[in-house]
Amino acid sequence: MKALMITRDATLHEEIAAQGAARMPVLRLLERRSGLRDAVEHMLAEAPELVIVDASGIGLDEADLLERLARQYPLAALMLLTRGQQQDVLIRAMRAGTREVLQLPLVHKAFHEAMDRVDIHAGVTQMRDGKVLAFISCKGGGGATFLSTNFSYALATLAGCKVLLIDLHGQFGDATLYVSDQKPVMTLSDICSQITRMDGAFLASCLVHVTPNFGVLAAADDPAHKVDMQPEHMDRILAVARHHYDYIVLDVERQIDALSLRALDSADAIYPVLQLALPDIRHGRRLLDIFRSLGYPGERLRLIVNRYEKGGRLRLADLEQALGAEVVHTVPNDYLAATDSVNQGIPLLQLSRSSAVARSLADLVELVTARRVAESRGLFDRLFSRNEV
Repeated sequence: MKALMITRDATLHEEIAAQGAARMPVLRLLERRSGLRDAVEHMLAEAPELVIVDASGIGLDEADLLERLARQYPLAALMLLTRGQQQDVLIRAMRAGTREVLQLPLVHKAFHEAMDRVDIHAGVTQMRDGKVLAFISCKGGGGATFLSTNFSYALATLAGCKVLLIDLHGQFGDATLYVSDQKPVMTLSDICSQITRMDGAFLASCLVHVTPNFGVLAAADDPAHKVDMQPEHMDRILAVARHHYDYIVLDVERQIDALSLRALDSADAIYPVLQLALPDIRHGRRLLDIFRSLGYPGERLRLIVNRYEKGGRLRLADLEQALGAEVVHTVPNDYLAATDSVNQGIPLLQLSRSSAVARSLADLVELVTARRVAESRGLFDRLFSRNEV
């Protein structure tokens, strides 16, 4: 969104510019005018979508200029920043169609909430109602992190969804390494320590952005910081994330703690990941028993069999009978392609688009976004056929 800032305060201008740059979508300040008269007499060549007015320096003799400014930029929203009451100025501002009034000094949370409303009204963005999907390995080495990270990338790339991945491993969390070589600036524990700042812009600024519509929130890098991470923090994070992302994918540690349990409670679907082997089945049964004891309905538990190979002694039907749950998806065994992807930190879909695992990820995207199946099949076919020569 493009904005005109009217203020004599250079520090305030810089503060608004910094907060705007951290937003998604970005708020870009086109110009700064020192006062209302300056703004009225020197119109911008490119009409702004938002006009931010610092009213702290406006006198009564200038208040009528607000209405003139509104007529000059009829499609722009007006935001007033004020100190104290300034009743006469506020009345003129309301007549001019001011949409938002904020007190100075600026409270960043209030500013971003106001900007969210302005964006929605302008049609720049819409508040989402994101779904939370949790991936968890039934046994160590099951491949849940590989699947959650690469599925998130596929969901963002193939279906065009806005996706957030949260690494909930208490220690040794390395989800970012599977899809990026960027070093996280902020982690989950950092967010929890500043939970009062939590809003869409703050969350976006803490992520490793793999693509414009796919970001990763890294796990806490120091296990000692876990004491500062409370279950209610996860409630706040997921509440904000649901408004700003189509899908929130959780990479959950096998050792479930209070934080991850709260996240699982909020999940719309839980994907236990296991291999077709007796140790995995035994651990899978224990995990599903825990979920059932917590009252999770069966339809939320959706088994994924990783590194699946047909023709073995154990069949999918044997696993389903042992666990009392249906396998909703299988991922074929393609060790070389998966290992190359992990070692290079490049999503498998980007590195080896024609591999069997890449096809399986595309199928999983269709399974999860059922409403997109009919319209996406042709897209997937075209994407993969390019590499099949």
